[in-house]
Amino acid sequence: MPLALYALAAGAFGIGVTEFVIMGLLLDVSKDLGVSISAAGQLISGYALGVVIGAPLLTIATGSWPRKTVLLALMAIFTLGNLACALAPDYWTLMGARVITAFAHGTFFGVGSVVATGLVAPNKKASAIALMFTGLTIANILGVPFGTWLGQAFGWRATFLAVTLVGVAAFAIILLLVPRGQAAPEKSDLRADLAVLGRTPVLLGFATTVLGYAGVFAVFTYIAPLLTEISGFPEAAVSPILLVFGGGLIAGNLLGGKFADRWLVPSVLGSLVVLALVLGTMTFALHSQTMAVIYVGLLGAAAFATVAPLQMWVLEKAQGAGQSLASSFNIAAFNLGNAAGAWLGGVVIANGPGLGSVTWVAALLPLSALGVAALALRLDRNSERLAPVAVCPSAAE
Repeated sequence: MPLALYALAAGAFGIGVTEFVIMGLLLDVSKDLGVSISAAGQLISGYALGVVIGAPLLTIATGSWPRKTVLLALMAIFTLGNLACALAPDYWTLMGARVITAFAHGTFFGVGSVVATGLVAPNKKASAIALMFTGLTIANILGVPFGTWLGQAFGWRATFLAVTLVGVAAFAIILLLVPRGQAAPEKSDLRADLAVLGRTPVLLGFATTVLGYAGVFAVFTYIAPLLTEISGFPEAAVSPILLVFGGGLIAGNLLGGKFADRWLVPSVLGSLVVLALVLGTMTFALHSQTMAVIYVGLLGAAAFATVAPLQMWVLEKAQGAGQSLASSFNIAAFNLGNAAGAWLGGVVIANGPGLGSVTWVAALLPLSALGVAALALRLDRNSERLAPVAVCPSAAE
């Protein structure tokens, strides 16, 4: 794999820390800024909303730029946004800084996916995407726990200052390692790009991503109460157990990329089936502490085994004009799934059937995604069957 992919992974690492570290600092932020924990929790929702809005807007705005320039500009936004978070004097300034920082997220992964696939041979494209996303998985294993410790020891602003330094380092690595020759995109026609988003296969690809990842976050958002209230772990055990989740993320991410390189469609369908099975059977596994730990790792593996196949599938459906825009929209779809899953899990807990049912309800979502993917494949087969067949002139004679 070329060194440029590791530069993209460095950027992904910084973005991953920024997105998730706030979860471990909610108490510190709420006390320091004088807001409730639920208000502090909206900083997570604000970030997700920034990703959903920012991905298409920034991708359209930078559509005619060289892709290396786009990546550098996004890392600059990311770095300045984190510096603004560290210096925010009040809650709403922090919220605004979080949203601005999130604008870089979707476009970075969207454009980065296109750049990554252009750096490798055709049979390694999904693995290239997976390698870039490895930065995100390592952020969950190393960056988030370290950032949480740093914030609790020296104040939450210290964490955002540290992430600012990560952004500076990632900017420098991308500047040095991503080749300029890969950078120039084809001339962009906004109408043609938007028309790609209206293609039925692309829309069904987005829907598959939203439903699949909603299942993951319906459970992961509430993993701490699941482990403490159902499995009976003490609160202090949750962080070490989440390291198992992080290990699963890395394994699933790399395996998903390897399988998708060889069998893209079976990988999309198979990863959704595995995710549904893990979520469904986790309902029973949580009642045993040993099985609960094993299943946390399996959940991480199943969750990220879907990422590279789904991203590669959408890229293939959007072949030609609008590929960068479609790729960014699919990153926004992942985040929309995060928000929808967290909301659904909350509804199940608050209004019934309760915390113990979150896992099997969540399993219905990747099953729904499987149905949408099957519909997309059926439409593909029908369109191929109805496509006009070119007749060779000599044969006609």
